[in-house]
Amino acid sequence: MAASYVNMSLFRAWIAMGLIFERRKRPLAKPKVTIGMCVRNCEYFVSKAINSVLNQDFPHELMEVIIVDDGSEDKTLNIVLDLASKMDMRVKVFHDEWKGVGAVRNVVVNNAEGDYIIWLDADMILPKDHVRKQVEFMEKNSKVGIAKARHKVLPQENLIAFFEHIPYVIYDAAPEVLSSKLPGTGGAIYRVSAIRQVNGFDDNLRYAGEDQDAAYRVKEAHWLITQSPTFFYETRVETWDKLWRKYIRYGYGNHDLYMKNREIFSLYRINPLASFVAGILYAFNAYKLTKRKSLILLPFHFLFKMSAWWIGFTKARIEYLRRNDVKNYIGVKVRRL
Repeated sequence: MAASYVNMSLFRAWIAMGLIFERRKRPLAKPKVTIGMCVRNCEYFVSKAINSVLNQDFPHELMEVIIVDDGSEDKTLNIVLDLASKMDMRVKVFHDEWKGVGAVRNVVVNNAEGDYIIWLDADMILPKDHVRKQVEFMEKNSKVGIAKARHKVLPQENLIAFFEHIPYVIYDAAPEVLSSKLPGTGGAIYRVSAIRQVNGFDDNLRYAGEDQDAAYRVKEAHWLITQSPTFFYETRVETWDKLWRKYIRYGYGNHDLYMKNREIFSLYRINPLASFVAGILYAFNAYKLTKRKSLILLPFHFLFKMSAWWIGFTKARIEYLRRNDVKNYIGVKVRRL
């Protein structure tokens, strides 16, 4: 696919350090903001995310897009390259075998030319004023390292997807809560100087938790984390099977984060029983905001997904202990020789 773009005017495509496509507009004004996308096996919705970037009312000559494909096994890369060739802003596409979420986010951080990075997940859709409002907010608040936009629920989503939005509905109703939490990257704008100050993301966090870890270190470096005055849409999983597999992956990945920094989350507060109780509290608060009677089922939703999280975490824990047992056994044998 990339070969078709070689030698075209204002296009370059090659395989070097993972960069397989680059388009630069002229004149080459320095971009103010970088849109960072890290994608993998998302052929069914990545085009909507990219098209929402094309629809932004922020000056396109002051934007750049960096897309990192983390070893997709479907048509994601082909779709990305096709859309990148039609974009009226500078674009870079990187591709390599699977490295994990921490490493691919660092590709964006290390190559960003903008003052800010707006993180766009493949399952997100941005309203047309999203970039403009995010940049304006950061320009006015020089002490903010990370600003998180609010979540909006897509009207066609089913009950499972709606329940997945509930924690964010609560957070958005109380912006002051965000300052005490560690937001994910999706829908967040990072000040490039802040994330580079803390040496970017941790390459060793391959499955999940890389965003919480980075936000923790940015906050420890005395940057503010707050809410920005805009929003985004995010497509949530809509089947129990996908929800189960998603949280198994989260639990598995968060084991690495837990081993690195146990101050970020408490295992006691996210066990299935505690999650069921939290679901009751969330349901009560969410009902006051939405008046949805179906929220009576929210505690069971929390119990279901956090049971999956614990299975993933336990699997990673067992693998970790087995690896250590092997290392200790080998160490003992070596010392006896």
